[in-house]
Amino acid sequence: MDTSVGQSTTGAKEWTAVLAHRQDAATAAQVRDRFIEHGVTPDTVAAALGDGGAGLASAATSGRPDWAVPYGGLLGVALVAAEVAAYSSHLVARASAVRSVAVSALLEDFSAVSVAGDLGVSRQKVYEIARDSAKRRDGIRTGVDRDF
Repeated sequence: MDTSVGQSTTGAKEWTAVLAHRQDAATAAQVRDRFIEHGVTPDTVAAALGDGGAGLASAATSGRPDWAVPYGGLLGVALVAAEVAAYSSHLVARASAVRSVAVSALLEDFSAVSVAGDLGVSRQKVYEIARDSAKRRDGIRTGVDRDF
């Protein structure tokens, strides 16, 4: 995906899709407005989220003096990198919640010692992972999986 600035419109629908991991609409709007203010497009952010920031890292270490230009300059790079971090945090939280639900379900049929052995963690960790799984199940968001 091309990450050059100016390749996409800044329509709210596109930004809503790109920032779907932002659960708070007010925060998403502030983030979107910062991107727009600094000339960063939804396509630029989507590409960075899609490759986990690999393109940003490659550009930053390229040694080229103009490496930040496709991202809207150094401030654009900082904003996009922060969004990669926010998305990564979202993925970690979601994966943790899914693991909690799975471990809780496993404990319905298997002993904590057996589950712990299969997972390579302690029995106490199994109980810690499974704790609050019902609450975490309700917190798992759907519909924000990326297909960039």
